[in-house]
Amino acid sequence: MITLTKLDGNQITVNADEIETVECNHDTTLGLKSGKKIIVRELPSVITEKVIEYRQRCNAHS
Repeated sequence: MITLTKLDGNQITVNADEIETVECNHDTTLGLKSGKKIIVRELPSVITEKVIEYRQRCNAHS
């Protein structure tokens, strides 16, 4: 799970394994496997780093 910031400033925790696409036009939009879209403040590069850190933490316990 990674924590991101919605446009209204509220934080949201997202299952990193459910992220299918990250698009950056004016805002950053996450496309989830469910078809739902979430707009967040973080740049795609920040989201990528958070997902990498999350997966490293998960694999450290293996």
